[in-house]
Amino acid sequence: MSTLTTIPLTTITGSPATLADYSGKVLLIVNVASKCGLTPQYTALEALYQKYKDRGLVVLGFPANDFAGQEPGSDQEIAKFCSIDYPVTFPLFSKIPVTGPDKHPLYAALITAAPTHIPHGPWRENLANYSAKNGFPPPNALPELLWNFEKFLIGRDGNVLARFAPDTPPDDPKITAAIEQALT
Repeated sequence: MSTLTTIPLTTITGSPATLADYSGKVLLIVNVASKCGLTPQYTALEALYQKYKDRGLVVLGFPANDFAGQEPGSDQEIAKFCSIDYPVTFPLFSKIPVTGPDKHPLYAALITAAPTHIPHGPWRENLANYSAKNGFPPPNALPELLWNFEKFLIGRDGNVLARFAPDTPPDDPKITAAIEQALT
């Protein structure tokens, strides 16, 4: 197993955890946010989890407030949001930083293992234009995360298999094909 499995984590309810808790599973790790234009991806992430969980896929959500303050709530508020507004059953973790010098060690390791993402559309360009037009800082340069809902696929052996851009829908054929391959 890779060192990803030994990094200390905290569940959204405050319990200690590590990725070793999911040993032998295929993982889709996603930095999530409640107030983002991509928040509806929660629905597709839950559908993906339901479709593949019996075959060994676990979706893991990591709330982060790094992008335009789009995850301002406490862990309790996030848990409530994810049980009422977008009811998900996949595991959620405590809010963490996923970019910049204080990023959580899990995201530092994920980014090191997969420094670029598989692009989907013109998200980076659209985000750059929006930021410039509204006086916001430009998007992060790779290898940093671009935005909320960036996805990392981890194989059963604990190694990073792929990284998908934020605007790649969870049910996109690129993601489902990669999951299918990892599950076999």
